[in-house]
Amino acid sequence: SSSRQALEQARVAVEELEDVKAVVKRLEEENSELRRQARHTEKEQRSLCSLAEGLQEERLLAEGQGLREQIQAQTAWMANLEVSGGTLATVGGAGGCV
Repeated sequence: SSSRQALEQARVAVEELEDVKAVVKRLEEENSELRRQARHTEKEQRSLCSLAEGLQEERLLAEGQGLREQIQAQTAWMANLEVSGGTLATVGGAGGCV
């Protein structure tokens, strides 16, 4: 009877061990999948950062171009004022300001 009890306990222990092995295997697979997802997310994040830097650079270049155009327009306007200076100052009444 005690040997039968020992066998039963051994059988239960083996079943528990098999259950634990199955859980460990499932956790290893989940861990592997999570690592794969983390690598993928890291690549996406690097790609997004690179894209954001590129967009910021484009925006700065566009702003710079806009400022250059404004300066050129103001320079042309000033040159125009200098050329027709006296006339504009008297006709405009406020020194040619719009």
